[in-house]
Amino acid sequence: MHLTDPIADMLTRIRNANTVCHEMVDVPMSKVKVEIARILKEEGYIKNYKTVTEGEGSFPVLRIFLNYGPNRERVIQGIRRISKPGRRVYAGRDELPKVMGGLGVAVISTSKGMMTDARARREGLGGEVVCYVW
Repeated sequence: MHLTDPIADMLTRIRNANTVCHEMVDVPMSKVKVEIARILKEEGYIKNYKTVTEGEGSFPVLRIFLNYGPNRERVIQGIRRISKPGRRVYAGRDELPKVMGGLGVAVISTSKGMMTDARARREGLGGEVVCYVW
């Protein structure tokens, strides 16, 4: 299956699984998606992630384990794709966005890899604004 925007597909799968309180969600694997999952885990939005290859000759899958509060309240309140294939959004080091007044996280693709907006601000880097998570 060919997708125009695989990152938006990953975020939509996470959003949908989170809405119906699934424990995990599988997405086709890529290096960029693994980096986004790493950031989500570091920030506490997901429990864990791992790569899984089901059978011989099958494509690897990124399995994401979603995180919920003690009474099944959602940790991820919202997740939104910002830079799209049809309209790329870039931010300089002085223009990095703050999501929900600093309560959320913006994932930024920089020359030194994927990182949060706070880390990019500390390192003085700008880049492509991939998504917002709050």
